Amino acid sequence: MAVKDILLTLTSYPDPTPVAVIDRAVSLASLLGAHIAAISCEVHVQVPGSFLSGPGNLGAIVANEAHKSRKNAQDLLATFESTAEKSGVVHEIVLDRCLSSEVPGILAEYARLRDLAIVPVPESYDQWHAEAIIFGSGRPTLVLPEASASREFELNRVLIAWDFSRAAARAVSDAIPILEKAREVCILTVTNEKTISSRRSSSELARNLSRHGIDVVVEEVDAAGRAIGKVLTEQVASRRADLLVMGAYGHSRFREFVLGGATRSILTKPPIPVLLSH
Repeated sequence: MAVKDILLTLTSYPDPTPVAVIDRAVSLASLLGAHIAAISCEVHVQVPGSFLSGPGNLGAIVANEAHKSRKNAQDLLATFESTAEKSGVVHEIVLDRCLSSEVPGILAEYARLRDLAIVPVPESYDQWHAEAIIFGSGRPTLVLPEASASREFELNRVLIAWDFSRAAARAVSDAIPILEKAREVCILTVTNEKTISSRRSSSELARNLSRHGIDVVVEEVDAAGRAIGKVLTEQVASRRADLLVMGAYGHSRFREFVLGGATRSILTKPPIPVLLSH
């Protein structure tokens, strides 16, 4: 299925999403010929009523933080609209209002109605929004590291982390419309890291992708005692990859996500844009 409807999530609080993220998201939508909607939430910090009348006028502080969030959200959406119009990309904006604790669930709901969700991941605080969308939307999620200086979405080299699992197969299938635009695609299997219970070979996946007109190389790398996340990060750097495609492993427990090792490592500090499917 082609990617024709993209959702971009923009954080308004505590810090606004960097403008470079908007540029990259719009450039991807242009590359794919897709419609893109940007959503940002005006958040209100939930404080027990007994604290609002306490010393320090906490109520005024809460109101000021809500105003800050509203201003950030409006500015981000205005910047997105201007960028999309200049690029000739069909677009829309969504401004929602909710409690800060409700943001992840609301974003996951919106993501369920799109072909792909783009989620910026900051270094300054946790990845709860990304986790909620990856495991709650039922759709592929493209994680963008906010720290990247690039304003264009490049697809010169794409790396597929392939371990013969259901999640990896789902990620590859979801990524095909993007892989078709890439110049180089490498299927990488990390050996001696875990038991791979399959009699199939990576070459069979390569043949499947070749039928979509995708040129693929197949390679293996020995974990040699290293954690899988470290191996993937090193391979991304050495191959100068622009995008990593991988399955997401984890489950929700008491409103917290218990993540697999590779998922946790990559999501905590994504080295490049990462397309994850669960």
